[in-house]
Amino acid sequence: MDKHISELIGHSRLRDRIVTAETAASWIKNGMTLGLSGFTRAGDAKAVPFALIEKAKQQHLKVNVYTGASLGSDVDKMMAEAGIVNKRLPFQADSFMRKKINEGEILFIDQHLSHTAELVRSDVLNPIDFAIVEAVSITEDGMIIPSTSVGNSSIFVKKARHIIVELNTAQPKELKGLHDIYEVGKQGEREPIPLTKVDDRIGTIGIPVDEDKIIGIVLTNQFDSPSTIVPPDAETSAIANHLIHFLRKEVAAGRLSEHLAPLQAGIGSVANAVLYGLLNSEFSNLEVYSEVLQDAVFDLIDAGKVRFASGCSITLSQNKMKEVYSNLDAYRDKLILRPQEISNHPEIVRRLGLISINTALEADIYGNINSTHVRGTNMMNGIGGSGDFARNARLTIFVTKSVAKNGAISSIVPFVSHVDHTEHDVDVIITEYGYADLRGLAPIERAPLIIENCAHPDYRPQLREYFKEALKRGGQTPHVLEKAFSWHVNYEKYGTMMEPKYQLQTQE
Repeated sequence: MDKHISELIGHSRLRDRIVTAETAASWIKNGMTLGLSGFTRAGDAKAVPFALIEKAKQQHLKVNVYTGASLGSDVDKMMAEAGIVNKRLPFQADSFMRKKINEGEILFIDQHLSHTAELVRSDVLNPIDFAIVEAVSITEDGMIIPSTSVGNSSIFVKKARHIIVELNTAQPKELKGLHDIYEVGKQGEREPIPLTKVDDRIGTIGIPVDEDKIIGIVLTNQFDSPSTIVPPDAETSAIANHLIHFLRKEVAAGRLSEHLAPLQAGIGSVANAVLYGLLNSEFSNLEVYSEVLQDAVFDLIDAGKVRFASGCSITLSQNKMKEVYSNLDAYRDKLILRPQEISNHPEIVRRLGLISINTALEADIYGNINSTHVRGTNMMNGIGGSGDFARNARLTIFVTKSVAKNGAISSIVPFVSHVDHTEHDVDVIITEYGYADLRGLAPIERAPLIIENCAHPDYRPQLREYFKEALKRGGQTPHVLEKAFSWHVNYEKYGTMMEPKYQLQTQE
């Protein structure tokens, strides 16, 4: 037996199950449901999905695709192009798949990321025929050691009829030991999750598996796709500065210590840039309890600002990926990767008292947040984990630039076109112009604060007029219903949310 193979597959009975990606793909039939590893471009199954795409060129094939979150390596894009996806959940971030979803060609279930495992565990969703998961090795006792994400892999492996393991030799073998796999058990029978500190270990280093369900092992050698984040710009830097100012006030008021509280930040350039704002702050000995660990988290670790980081995936830019994975042992005592139902679990979020920072598409004058739908109808990516954190965090903060499309769209509107996070779950809204601390404020107190502190100056007069007219109508949450969505209608008709009279005032 090749020594290399014996190192990858410690369990001797599994070594004769090595197959090609094409052979593995041949087992997948029309109408099946697949559980694919992968969370935000990290640790995703790569070879078998591509072989499946090739297979679809020769025969009709439609499958349901469950994942942790979005996939890398253009897997979502190419599956959508090949027309093989019937139903997709719980999250995606590919523009072509988004187009097919919004055209009705792909059914999309937008789920809170902590909920998928529960639905799989309770057999509410279609049973998973094949779990296809990426790993760096299989241990002597048959545990699957995941690669750069855990996501939903552990529940997929537990519940699937059959398992295909992609052993990816491009992923650093030093990942072994960084994972903490914990199974919560059935609802109504489970114990409290025994996690009381960010760096607690409560499970196993790998995914326990019934070896008889592993029917194929595919050897691969392909790096994760790098993240698509862009460096901080003037607006995101301003947002970061406002966040730091707010946190300083919380420390001064005695509600936070200089070490703050465990931080959670959503995926993307804005959230990543906001974390970078902590680099030059006085805050130190910080902890991160989040989903995706991005570049900023590792830079904060390198700078001695972050003591420990817990997540369910590592998603890095190309340069940062090379830097981190070539020196992974240096982070061994500072990192842990968990299943997403643990990283996002409401019980843990509430217990640890997180500061949660996520990105909004738009916010309204009362604090409702739209994270998912463009103009209320077209899906962007999905709610992801933001709802898991927003409802349960110590501090729920949403950040957004005040305008989009070169000012044609205001991110602060009278009424959001789709509500993902209600006003009841939102504590603070931050744009490049300032922040609105909404805690303890009634709706009619919130509106002026959001308008004056967060809206773009060009849109403030229009918002003030709307609110003034709404107040005359009365009510706990005043609205002019026939005008509530007029801003979105204006954009559809005229290409801008700004009414003509305000355009003239702006030009003057």
